[in-house]
Amino acid sequence: MYHIETVIGVFPDHQSAETAVKSLADAAFQMKNLSLVGKGYHSDEKVVGFYNSGDRIKFWGSRGAFWGGVWGLFFGGMFLTIPVVGHVIVLGYLTVAAVSAVEGAVVVGGLSALGAALYGIGIPKDSVIQYETDMAADRFLVMAHGTADEMARAHALLLQANPTSVEVHSQAAVAEPVVA
Repeated sequence: MYHIETVIGVFPDHQSAETAVKSLADAAFQMKNLSLVGKGYHSDEKVVGFYNSGDRIKFWGSRGAFWGGVWGLFFGGMFLTIPVVGHVIVLGYLTVAAVSAVEGAVVVGGLSALGAALYGIGIPKDSVIQYETDMAADRFLVMAHGTADEMARAHALLLQANPTSVEVHSQAAVAEPVVA
């Protein structure tokens, strides 16, 4: 048996979030186990959006270059409009849980689709509410998902990127994978 954990770092701006993602990638973390969540624009902008052209994505808005640049690093992404929080972009492994929450119209105790996705991967409800508050305050979430040993290393790397906070969330123990 081993424990699956999720480490979530909250970052004050997109530059520090991008630095954190790149430090995890440079440390050989698999991108399929990482997520980045943040607002797609500043509230004073009038046009926000994106389009997909083949394997490229183009974003409009003041953070267009940032989101377009990091989109290619991750496997999957989505653009959500969440009441109170606004337009949010979810990249990486959390996308699957968010899509499931949206498609299944999952409502977990009044949480948004993002909140339901976080709760669905084992994040406690009080932490989910704090992360939604962080999103409303225009902060970014950088997440890593894996074994306890991997997440101890991810925690240390995220701390070096100057987050406003970093939390480790343990989930239920799961059976070791069988290696044939």
